[in-house]
Amino acid sequence: MIKSRLVRRALAALAVLTASAGFAPAIAQDTLKVAAGQRGNWDTSICEVGQRAGIFKKHGINLEILYTQGGGETQQAVISGSVEIGVAPGIMGVLSAFSKGAPVRIIGAETTGASDLYWYVPSASPIKTLKDTDGKTISYSTNGSSTHGIVSAFMRQYDLKAKPTATGGPAPTLTQVMSGQIDVGWSAPPFGLQQLDEGKIRIVASGNDATVFKGQTVRLLITNVQTLQSKKPVLERFMKAYRETVDYMYSDNPEMFKIYSDFVGIPVSIAKRTRDGFFPKAAVDPDKIVGLDTIVPDAVTLKYTAAPLTKEQLDTLIQIPPR
Repeated sequence: MIKSRLVRRALAALAVLTASAGFAPAIAQDTLKVAAGQRGNWDTSICEVGQRAGIFKKHGINLEILYTQGGGETQQAVISGSVEIGVAPGIMGVLSAFSKGAPVRIIGAETTGASDLYWYVPSASPIKTLKDTDGKTISYSTNGSSTHGIVSAFMRQYDLKAKPTATGGPAPTLTQVMSGQIDVGWSAPPFGLQQLDEGKIRIVASGNDATVFKGQTVRLLITNVQTLQSKKPVLERFMKAYRETVDYMYSDNPEMFKIYSDFVGIPVSIAKRTRDGFFPKAAVDPDKIVGLDTIVPDAVTLKYTAAPLTKEQLDTLIQIPPR
């Protein structure tokens, strides 16, 4: 009995000392499984940089990140429940899935504008513009991705007779283009910058050449209904950490550039060029879906949805946690 009282007193004294010394209990860590398209792209690396910099940990979040070959794979992983958050599925693919009853919800914008995406050919190719692609193959990553949506828009806007072909990420696409399997490849910085500088490839179009997507949100952050219902407070913390990471990535902190360049395996100079040349901060602002008034009817025109989504449907689909 005496021994028990002594133990209790010792524990109580330790608690007082801990509190007086300013110690705080460790924040419990919640794990979220994340699928992100195109490993190494600046915009799809936000979660990775935030994780490596300790920002998500500070908000009580541990991320398990899986990288996919494109937005279609990412979206399917979220819908199936294999992961809880999807980074960078194309907005047209998400609208299409939701209109067909998929349990998908939008929790943020991932990229607005499409100036980072470009389509290219080998330098010796006779193709000078998209209008020279009749009977040729033109690549996109996966069905439902932003590149798929942009190629679909190219086809309609320029009345192309090209053959859209899924080729996966930038690295396998480059291999297929340089080996002659694909006529027009797609990429996004930092991938392909070296080949452009060396004169091995030429750009024939950018994502902003598709007027449907210029200045509009093209990629999203998504979750599924079950996660939204069961882990809403965790998703809110995730978005706080995500926003803080965006601020960090535009702070010119040398450590941030080192984290990103080490992750991708590129020089810091290329990391800076990727951000400053292709990704203004507004492009990765997660808080607003831009251009819905034209995106929704364009989804019908491009045959992603059978009818325009109503305001009530959009209110159900878009569930961005408040800042």
